[in-house]
Order: sequence, then C-alpha cells, then structure tokens
Amino acid sequence: MLFSKKKNTAVEEPMDLEAVMKKFDRESNTRVWEGTPKIVINCILAAFSLFCIYVTFFATWLDAIRLSSFMGCIVFIGFLVYPAKKGMQKVNYMPWYDFVLMLVGSGSFFYFTVDAMTIIQQGNNFQLHQIIIGTVGILCLLELCRRCVGIPIIIVAGVFIVYAIGWGLTNPDVLRRLEGLVGKLFYTTTSGILSTPINTCSKYIAIFIIFGAFLERTGIADFFIKISNSVVGGFSGGPAKVAVVASAMEGMVSGSSVANTVGSGSVTIPLMKKTGYKPEFAAAAEASASTGGQIMPPIMGAAAFLMAENIGVPYSNIVVRAILPAALYFLGVFITVHFEAKKEGLRGLTKDELPRFLPLLKQSYLLLPLIILIALVGSGSRSIAYAAAIAIVATIVVGLFNKEDRITPKRIWEALAAGGQGMITVAVACGVAGIIAGTITMTGLANMMINGIVALAGSRIIIALFLTMICCIILGMGVPTTANYCIMAATCAPILIKMGVPDLAAHFFVFYFGIVADLTPPVALAAYAGAAIAQANPMKTAITSTKLAIGAFIVPYIFALNPAMLFINTNVGEVILICITSVIGMFGVSSALEGYFLHNMRWYERVVSAIGGLLLIYPGIVTDIIGLGLVGIIILMQVLTKKKAET
Repeated sequence: MLFSKKKNTAVEEPMDLEAVMKKFDRESNTRVWEGTPKIVINCILAAFSLFCIYVTFFATWLDAIRLSSFMGCIVFIGFLVYPAKKGMQKVNYMPWYDFVLMLVGSGSFFYFTVDAMTIIQQGNNFQLHQIIIGTVGILCLLELCRRCVGIPIIIVAGVFIVYAIGWGLTNPDVLRRLEGLVGKLFYTTTSGILSTPINTCSKYIAIFIIFGAFLERTGIADFFIKISNSVVGGFSGGPAKVAVVASAMEGMVSGSSVANTVGSGSVTIPLMKKTGYKPEFAAAAEASASTGGQIMPPIMGAAAFLMAENIGVPYSNIVVRAILPAALYFLGVFITVHFEAKKEGLRGLTKDELPRFLPLLKQSYLLLPLIILIALVGSGSRSIAYAAAIAIVATIVVGLFNKEDRITPKRIWEALAAGGQGMITVAVACGVAGIIAGTITMTGLANMMINGIVALAGSRIIIALFLTMICCIILGMGVPTTANYCIMAATCAPILIKMGVPDLAAHFFVFYFGIVADLTPPVALAAYAGAAIAQANPMKTAITSTKLAIGAFIVPYIFALNPAMLFINTNVGEVILICITSVIGMFGVSSALEGYFLHNMRWYERVVSAIGGLLLIYPGIVTDIIGLGLVGIIILMQVLTKKKAET
C-alpha cells in the first residue's frame, strides 16, 4: 500500500511490490516470458530441478562430470532467464548474442563433462583449444554473474585474476601463466569454479532451494503472519512485534533479505504505520527482522551447508550452535520495538483486527515438513539431502490437505520451475567465489594476507576482529551472503583461527558480518526495500535498521572472544546460565539504545545500562555479577523514579 505524507493516514492504493523487488533485488530482474515460450522455459527449469534430484540421489558420476554438467545447465538456463541489463522488459525477446553466450558458455562446461576422463588423465598438459574453451567458460560465467548477482563481485574476481596472471604466478611466460590459471580454475574440482562451494551447492543447497519452493506453495508464509498476529498483535506496538516474530519463522525456510522484507513487509509495514510507528522505524523493523532470517536455523541462507563443508563438521552441529546467537538477535529487535512502542504510547491491534488463535491451530499441519526436516537432520540418521527429499514429499502431502491453497500437479510443476530458477544466482555466486578463492590459494596471497594482518594486530585479537568486520561489511555491500561467506572463509577466517579463535567461531564471525551489509549504509538493500514500501527516507531507515540490528554487531565479538555462546567447551549448566544472562543483557543493551525502560532514561542511565548489558552477554561469572548489578541498579532507579512521578 502507498501512504500519504500525513502521519498514519493510509491511502488505499496498491503498492507495486514487483517493482520494489526489481529495484532492490537483482535476482528479480528477469526476462518476461508469456504464452508458449513461458511454458517452454518453465519446462526447462522444472527439468533442471528433476535433474538435480536425480543426480543427488541416484547418479554415481565422477565429481568432474557431476559438477561440470551442473554448471553447464546453470549457464544455459541463466542466460534464458536474465537479460543483459535492467529494464529489458520486451516480452518473449532474447537477442541473438544472448543465444550465442548461452550456447558457447554452457557448451564449454559440457565439453568438460563429455571429455572429463581424457582431461583428468592428461594432467596439466592442456592443449590450446582446451585453454580457449576454459577461458570462454570463465568469461561467460562472469558475464552471467554480472547480470544476476552484480558488478562488485566481478570487480573483486577481476582484480584477483589480473593479479594472478600479472604477478601472482611465478612462470615467466605470460601465456603459460594463463594456461596454468585456466587449468586450475576451470578443469579441476579442488580449486576454482568446480571446488567446494559448487560441490556443496549441487549436493545440498539445490535440494533445499527446491524444498523452499514447494513449501512456499503451501501458504506457510501467510500462516506465519497470521499466527504471529494472533500471538503478539494485540500487545503494545503489536504490528512491529508481528514483523519480528513472522520474519524469524520465515527465516527458517528463506534466505533472501530483500524478498523477506518485501513479502512480509507489504503486510506489516502498513499496519505499523497505522498503529503510529514512524515510517522509518516501521521499515527498519521489518528490514532488520527479515535480514535476521539468514542467521535463523535450519537453512541460514544456504551458508550453513558451506560452513559445515569448510570446517568438516556435521550440518546439524552448525544448526544447533546457531540457535542462541539467532535468538539473541531477534530478541534484541523485539525488545527495541517494544520500548519504542511504550515510549510513543502506541497501541496494539484491536480484538476485532486479530485473527483467532484456535482456528489457526487447525492449520498447524503446515509446519509438519519443517518438523520432519529438523527431526531428521537433528537425529543424524539420514543424510541432509535425504532429509530435504523427505520434507519435499511431506510438503506435497500437506498441500493435498490444505483446502485454501491445495497443491495440484500444476503447482508441483510450478514449484519445480521456481526451484530451478532459484538455483541460478546461488550457483553462479558460488562459482565466482570459487574463482576468487582459487586465485588467492594459487598465488599464495592468502598466506600473505594472514601474515600481514597478524603482524599488524600483534597479540591484540580485537584489532584482527575489527579489521575482519570491516572487510566483511564492505565486501557484503555488493556480494550476496553465500559468496561473501565463501570469500571471507578463504581469506579472513584463517586469520582469526591463527590468532586463536576456534574454527567454528571464526566462520560464524565472518558469516554474521557478511549479512549485516544488507542493513548498513550506504548499500543497505533490505532497508531501502522497506523504505520504498513505507514511503520513508532510505538513509534514515538504514541507520535505524543498524541500531535495531545491534545484536548482529555485538554477538559475533562475544562468541569470538568467548565461544561458550556457541556451546563450545561448556556444559549444560553453563549453557543455561549463558542463556539467562544473555537475555537480561540484551534487555539492558536494547533499553540503552532506545533510551527507555519504564520511562525515558537519562544519558548516564543509558551508558550504565549498555555496559551492564554487554557484560551480561559476555559469558563469565565475574562479568555476569558486575553486569547484573549495573542493570539491577538502573531497573531500581527507573522503578523509584516512576513511583515518585506517580505520587
């Protein structure tokens, strides 16, 4: 809905959500296919999803064959879906040069598929035509990446490739350096395009993307919003709390900050404005909550699978250790919107506006696929891919019983097509991230960076953490979360590990700060998307979003300095204590940021509350006692001041 500039006055005009998505989400800038061409394209996309399912569960191919055929399909459908530039909306139109790029790009990868055994056996003795084919394949992948991911990651990849050819490789012959680079980046499965990121994408991420596409067609997103409305909508500032709770639940199955913001924000942001929230705050609340979806188990924006592969631990291990940090993040946002509502005297939704809870319980069967997925993954009795496949079957069965949104053969076909299209951006980003990681490894640049930052930081780990945070945020301004994590896992995470941070904590640290780039100015795409819906000032929205998402800036430092928050080297009793003190600590930090607890806080109360909250969040008996004392003093002062004012 669009709103007039008069405060809290809604104008019943339809908001063009598709336009918002196309503006802030590059993945949404697709070609327009209608009629028979659309049917043909969707058939190709659905066939690709079925191909991925077949390869995951039945094929026993060599990695080189499996991964090169996967990337060949990605490049083929990628050029079918994404035009050369934004705004090319001519219906059923694809220029001749895109056909050429599609055929030669995918053909390059399929050449490796067909001739894989010969190429593997010949070692590094590449022929001229093989180097040309590999170069064409790399260039076509980079062009597709420019279309569906963005230019910043292309610049990063280009810089590393130029460095590798010009200075990074020791062979004095430039052509030999190029030959060696293309061979490593294109024709191996240990480094470059077909390395760990693409391997993980084809084995795990693809099947979960298909699962998400099926789950979306059961109407579960609408159920999340309704159940959140029923539970918290009636409280003070209810619509903002609905945004937080619904986004947390949607985050379990979705990984796109902008898509989450636009999807649920189209409902929650107008309600927040109607309740009395300022446009900037309403947009920021939705954006910060939606961005947090990427750190919410079990999916975590696909990065959880990559993290498990990089560290060499079970996926279920990653999911369990992500629970407390994610809960603290959403708790921080929830508390802050609560204090804002109290400070502004905002009401919740009326009883007539709230959906009834008991009738909604009849739809709780929609959660069955998620429950099955979590149970299978948690038990470790089945592989991740098998768990996702069972969850897909459960989703189809559940859809048969949903009278309001019943699943049909046509909807199954649409889900397969949506899943196929959803893989393009993730796979392309993973492929280019593999190029970046490969060049860094080949040239020894990773060791140079590690040694340089370790020397700069000395024994002061806080400096290394700060520099890593800045790198992650800057890179995240133009690189999707998945690719950002791949790059930082190859560059910055080893630096933290060398300085004594546990492997898991180091990888979580770079993962978290890659995500907050969607909220931090100047490139805060989720915040800007929310601002477009709220008709708010984009920069003010981004700044407010950063304040609301303070948990994402604090928590990574805590678990990097004391990994007990990730349940590392701790016991059940300590875990319970950490949970309790962290919750109280987040109350202290959130009240300090908002400047309100029982009433407006003085500046020194905010400072003491913030310090006490941070000490409570940091695991440790001494810090807990001091923090509890400081927060307790502020609470007592607030209570006494309020009583005095009332008398």
